[in-house]
Amino acid sequence: MTSAATIEGTDRYRQRFKTQLSPEHFRQAEGLHLSSIGLGTYLGQWDASTDESYEKSVVRAVELGCNVIDTAINYRFQRSERNIGQALRELFKSGAASREEIVICTKGGYVPFEDQPPAGPVEARRYIEEKFIDSGIVSRDQVFQGSHCMAPSYLENQLNQSLQNLGLEAIDIYYIHNPEGQLGGIARDEFDRRIHAAFEFLEKCVADDKIRYYGTATWNGYRQPPGSRDLLSLADLEYTASEIAGDDHHFRFIQLPYNLAMPEALTEPNQEVGNESLSALDAALNLGVSVICSASLFQAQLAQQLPAFVADALKGTETDAQRAIQFVRSTPGVTTALVGMSQLRHVEENMRLARLAPAPTEDFLKLFSSDQASGENV
Repeated sequence: MTSAATIEGTDRYRQRFKTQLSPEHFRQAEGLHLSSIGLGTYLGQWDASTDESYEKSVVRAVELGCNVIDTAINYRFQRSERNIGQALRELFKSGAASREEIVICTKGGYVPFEDQPPAGPVEARRYIEEKFIDSGIVSRDQVFQGSHCMAPSYLENQLNQSLQNLGLEAIDIYYIHNPEGQLGGIARDEFDRRIHAAFEFLEKCVADDKIRYYGTATWNGYRQPPGSRDLLSLADLEYTASEIAGDDHHFRFIQLPYNLAMPEALTEPNQEVGNESLSALDAALNLGVSVICSASLFQAQLAQQLPAFVADALKGTETDAQRAIQFVRSTPGVTTALVGMSQLRHVEENMRLARLAPAPTEDFLKLFSSDQASGENV
């Protein structure tokens, strides 16, 4: 499948940086070599200036050793996907990288709108009615609260649009975007039925060479306390995929927020696997699912004025942004720490961290010791 990332391609990419970056910067997931720092594209204005800035940032990040690029069709009203597509065309044309070397991740679920937000709620409803309901893509009851849908017909429409936006034949990791949000308004058994139908469709997309792997990208789903209405069971989702496609299913990635201010993926034992209560990171390890972490900088809130003990524990880092990223990429079980990077100076700063090995376990654990952290809340 040369239209997607390959084991050989990502290994070739890794080898190019052998003398420049830490050997631990790249981690394996499903045989692919993924950079421990990935570029996210969530934030930013929907204007030409930000478009250009993102395009330059993606190109530069790939040149510096970042081969994981993450987006979603609704980010900046489809503009982020299109910016990535333009950057990839430049990279491929120049020979700086090939398609087989880059892991492209995107998401479907939210209504994306087109280039800019609608003028108001009336215009938003009209857009959804005309584009998705009147056209027969979905029925009205499949659209949750006027903004989210994971019906197979909708995902098919969105996946095809994402491929067009990105200028690609296939996407490496395709996520259902924040499915747990629907649990606020539908019963669990209906939610399970919708997930089953979505996974069936995504397995078909793998067979059709449109995606390589799929998963769920969440905000609350894997970090809520046990018993929460919108808590997702990773074991149940993996079982659903196994029901559909057996042990060779392609539900192999999840994305969740994890950072110094939101450590629940490591610290909250909310996942039941067999007879054990595990954290999301441990559950994923047990179930053969790789974890990509979003919000490494907590939307830039952790990029400045971190307590002194964080710098003491994460030796070799130069800036608070690097320290926040280093915390995430040093956590056992984390494959990639995603960082929103729409500016070249941030790309340069953050990718310098790739020269550094992850923090040793004894230093990482200092961040959780009560004597270190007392009186100095992150």
